[in-house]
Amino acid sequence: MKHSMTALLGSAALALMATTATAQTSACLITKTDTNPFFVKMKEGAEAKAAELGVTLKSYAGRIDGDHESQVAAVEACVADGAKGILIAASDTKAIVDSVQAARNAGVLVIALDTPLDPIDAADATFATDNFQAGLLIGQWANATLGAEAANAKIALLDLSIAQPSVDVLRDQGFLQGMGIDLADPNKWGDETDPRIVGNEVTSGNEEGGLKAMESLLAKDPDINLVYTINEPSAAGAFEALKAAGKEGVLIVSVDGGCPGVRDVKDGVIGATSQQYPLQMAALGVEAIAQFAADGTKPEPTEGKAFFDTGVALITDNPVDGVESLDTTQGMELCWG
Repeated sequence: MKHSMTALLGSAALALMATTATAQTSACLITKTDTNPFFVKMKEGAEAKAAELGVTLKSYAGRIDGDHESQVAAVEACVADGAKGILIAASDTKAIVDSVQAARNAGVLVIALDTPLDPIDAADATFATDNFQAGLLIGQWANATLGAEAANAKIALLDLSIAQPSVDVLRDQGFLQGMGIDLADPNKWGDETDPRIVGNEVTSGNEEGGLKAMESLLAKDPDINLVYTINEPSAAGAFEALKAAGKEGVLIVSVDGGCPGVRDVKDGVIGATSQQYPLQMAALGVEAIAQFAADGTKPEPTEGKAFFDTGVALITDNPVDGVESLDTTQGMELCWG
């Protein structure tokens, strides 16, 4: 699996490698925050590739996950500065569309990173994890791990924000499908009627949010035995709430694959996580901007998908039949943060 992932990312880099770049080519990276390790690594990847290709890169971030207004201001600043391309991990995937369209109308290449816009073709291209697949993997693993008890599960869903950006919806809905739960409207979370679902709470993707969300759901049903989390910082917060309630044995699954998260899998805090690759995601984005600046070429999506798939792998030390996975030793070799 490790070698196939390396080959996938290597071939992607070759396919998108910019042939030329000038010192005058400028680009912007706009992330949700500058504190989440995922976006820290994304910035590192973008900066390293920009230095390699001679692209001038400016970076912006929201104050917190969900800070849409700061991202709008950043898009406007990038256009005013004459950026050739913008890489954006949008906090509000619907509300940002008008700003993105204005940038594209000004001749700027806009690439969504990690989080597809809504609609996805509002950006020129999307480089992202298959977030539905990431959720599906941890759902399938949880279902198989619980076995016959999956039918009696009491599930807490710790999502991202009330704005329900696409990454939030895709992971949640993928997890539920992996658990064998019928989806209602697959374009939003929180409308399923399966009695196994205790409820949904939002976390802002951080540890404090995860702790508060878990406390709220435990107050609703203290017998929760399975927790889905949007990312590993929120999983860490959920674990602290469970620990304080004397419920450390509750099964937690998550998405990200950062080094702290993989260590939490190794230590038994998280049962399994889906690992994604932000450094490569951002590096490919900078290459695409350099190529666009050189000859106007825009990146193509992965065959059969509406976006360029940058890969995902399940990380667990408790593999189950029928769900391909890597152990934490392999996960640490591929992790970030």
